[in-house]
Amino acid sequence: MERGLIPTRRGFLGLAVAGASLAALGSPARAAKVATKAKIVVIGAGAAGTALVNRLVERLDGAEITIIDGRKEHLYQPGLSLVAAGLKPANYTVSQTTDWLPKGVTLLAEKAAAIDPVAKTVATEGGTKLSYDFLIVAPGLVLDYDAVPGFSLDMVGTNGIGALYSGPEYAAKTWAAAQKFTEEGGVAVMTRPATEMKCAGAPLKHAFLVEDIASRGGAAGKYEIHYAAPQGALFGVPIVAEKVRMLFGQRGIKTHMSHKMVSMEPGKKVATFEKTEIDATTKAEIKTTVEMPYDYLHVIPPQRAPEVIRQSGLSWADKWTDQGWVECDQKTMRHLRYPEIFALGDVAGVPKGKTAASVKWQVPVVEDHLIAAIEGREGTATYDGYTSCPLITRVGSAMLIEFDYNNNLVPSFPGMIAPLEELWISWLMKEVALKATYNAMLRGKA
Repeated sequence: MERGLIPTRRGFLGLAVAGASLAALGSPARAAKVATKAKIVVIGAGAAGTALVNRLVERLDGAEITIIDGRKEHLYQPGLSLVAAGLKPANYTVSQTTDWLPKGVTLLAEKAAAIDPVAKTVATEGGTKLSYDFLIVAPGLVLDYDAVPGFSLDMVGTNGIGALYSGPEYAAKTWAAAQKFTEEGGVAVMTRPATEMKCAGAPLKHAFLVEDIASRGGAAGKYEIHYAAPQGALFGVPIVAEKVRMLFGQRGIKTHMSHKMVSMEPGKKVATFEKTEIDATTKAEIKTTVEMPYDYLHVIPPQRAPEVIRQSGLSWADKWTDQGWVECDQKTMRHLRYPEIFALGDVAGVPKGKTAASVKWQVPVVEDHLIAAIEGREGTATYDGYTSCPLITRVGSAMLIEFDYNNNLVPSFPGMIAPLEELWISWLMKEVALKATYNAMLRGKA
């Protein structure tokens, strides 16, 4: 990565250890503002879009910057796993979208409805049509609960059903269902989808936290936990997957790999899975149906790009075709067919990157290439796939997992914080320091 343009990871996470002091971080030294009349449209006022526009107003003089998002509330999504374990209240994750947007940026509080990359226009559901010189697509993703027959969001919090991804209200309701399990015991089934997903560590965190709380509560000795996933491993990085497998074994959490949840029957408290095996002789896939009874079921649905992206012609044509992630260069986040378009955050079709930590490293790269394009030159910054997962294993301990596109562990504190050790300091980063870091990122200050 271009270190002259982007603060080092070590500096970033080192400051995180100091916790709340991050909120007062100043920006690194910035170049003189670039004069331009460029029309820049950003779709999405989540972490990626907000962080980028805060940086752009510091870099550009005269640009017409519009951010499109109909959501009034900004969600601190890394906090949802804490809410779903009863460790934080729901309002811990909620602020107002307008709280984070800088002066000099126009918020169009509507939902983007159509993108025409040839005409270079964006239309909204309210009928507004905007032209652009540069477009940044950062709308997040869609939780496709309709793809889980038998499930609906109004079930969450009742009859043993949780779904923490759905927002603060549902994360709190998830804890209501999980808490009953931790007090009374029974059988818990934890799931994850076959699609790409945001924060792939979240299902593991929830399983670890629920087990830890149950082991110290009224359910001690009266529960079992099953973790079912369509993938062949518990984590995308092999060495981390093996560590999690060992921890699950020590904690008595039973794993069911190559199990994709296909439906549920809330009345019977049964979840149905499609199990895939490979015939040793023919190498053909053999699919069977497996039913799992539960007292507590945590549902994570398939996840896809929003419809406006999937209908825009911006998605990959030869991979993730069922999900619609934006086609872009994995190093620059720039669209491969429309160079004036960049993708950021969850919607970007890159091998890693659906975490807030990834957004932190993607945003300066897009900023660099966008500014360079305005100035008529080539950008130099690159994104190496860095992401970070403070993988909570108990209340009070976590592993700070950092890795890149190549699944290399890239620890920010070699010799001080071992990435595969359960440590209190790693828990502190997640439970205390991360939100201040995140807020500084939103302001363009970290």
